[in-house]
Amino acid sequence: MKKLNLLLLGLLFSTTILITSCKDDPVVEPPPPGPEPWEVAAEDFANYFADAGNAVADPAFENNSVKPTGNLGANLSTPPAGLQTTNYKGALDPNGTPWYDGWSAYSSIVKGNNTPTINTQNEIVITDADLLAAGNNVTWTKNNTYVLDGFVFVNDGQTLNIEAGTIIQGKPGEGTDASALIVAKGGKIEAVGTVAEPIIFTFEGDAGGTSPSVRGQWGGLVILGKASLNSSPGTTAIEGIPTTEIRGLYGGTDDTDNSGTLKYVSIRHGGTNIGADNEINGLTLGGVGSGTTIDYVEIIGNKDDGIEWFGGTVSATHLISAYCADDALDYDEGFRGLNQFVIIHQDPTSGNADRGGEHDGGTDPETGTPYATPIFFNVTSVGNSESKAITFRDNAGGEYHNSIFINYAKGIDVEYLKGQDQHTYTQFEDGNLKLENNVFFNIDAGETGEDLFKVSVPE
Repeated sequence: MKKLNLLLLGLLFSTTILITSCKDDPVVEPPPPGPEPWEVAAEDFANYFADAGNAVADPAFENNSVKPTGNLGANLSTPPAGLQTTNYKGALDPNGTPWYDGWSAYSSIVKGNNTPTINTQNEIVITDADLLAAGNNVTWTKNNTYVLDGFVFVNDGQTLNIEAGTIIQGKPGEGTDASALIVAKGGKIEAVGTVAEPIIFTFEGDAGGTSPSVRGQWGGLVILGKASLNSSPGTTAIEGIPTTEIRGLYGGTDDTDNSGTLKYVSIRHGGTNIGADNEINGLTLGGVGSGTTIDYVEIIGNKDDGIEWFGGTVSATHLISAYCADDALDYDEGFRGLNQFVIIHQDPTSGNADRGGEHDGGTDPETGTPYATPIFFNVTSVGNSESKAITFRDNAGGEYHNSIFINYAKGIDVEYLKGQDQHTYTQFEDGNLKLENNVFFNIDAGETGEDLFKVSVPE
């Protein structure tokens, strides 16, 4: 009987197992997918942006000025050695006189007027052959107006001295007929104006009273030096000049190279097309070294970028890039200068501006060293309702502190490249890209979120 009970118990147990095994297996839901790395990056960048002293506030510009009168907060970054410590944000001291008054065309334009009157006299046409034959020390004086006819080079070992109050004009023309002044590697320009007598570069026949939206009437000013780049092989031919022209090369190993001085200089209405939709920047700085002085320089109404740096280490203060049709400030090839007191003012007309800043790290290769890590303090950047404040891409670093950004469609855009170990977002992670203690206002009608900052993920 005991054996029978055990047999029945075993049969019951096995039947239970059989019945259980015949039931449908339970459906196991897969765990929800985790966020992609670039989604985590976007959240991390948003948190940094909010925690780094950046704020949305109305700078309340004074009438006919970009001098702020609003309360922009007390958080301020301390600039590195070589830049001035201030107690305000933006390019202008709220309690002082605008530093652009008197010498600049911008001081007239910001009040709603055209450029001031220019008094030309005793025109002298200058060709490249003239400077080749002129010796090592050349002086242009204010009692003459110098008219550039084609590409005119300041040659290796040559110094061009331009007296305060001198007017230089470029002849019209495109392609090989374009006019520009180009300071070659080893050459120097000493263009030292004053508040009362600035040095003016403009187009032939300009007597002032010209709209700031008049562009592309001549080329521009190009300065080429011996400072290092991050592109291979370390020297490059500047845009728009035939690669067969050795004087168009820039770059080298001397980061302290001295290409001269620009002070109280106004560059107007340039950017002519030199071929294949390639316009000249108002001021082009290729491989320019830290021994060069750039202070109180404006670019007005250029058809391409206002200022573009190609590598180099030159620093600058008191810059204006206004009414330029492409980017106000552009850098590439490992630019590493210090910059302070910068005004960007875009043409408010639809379609007449691109980015306030287009910032690229490298070209060939993008990850080349030295990395692009320029620093900007006290920038006032006034945008266009269709443009973007800053794009960082191609492994660019860079910093903006104590600055004001207003009236842009979009704010800050940082590139993230899938599957790559080194790109712009990793520059941010490594502390080479910073945006701290800045003020934003009317960025896409004042909205926050992606209108102020975005991690961009190209497909």
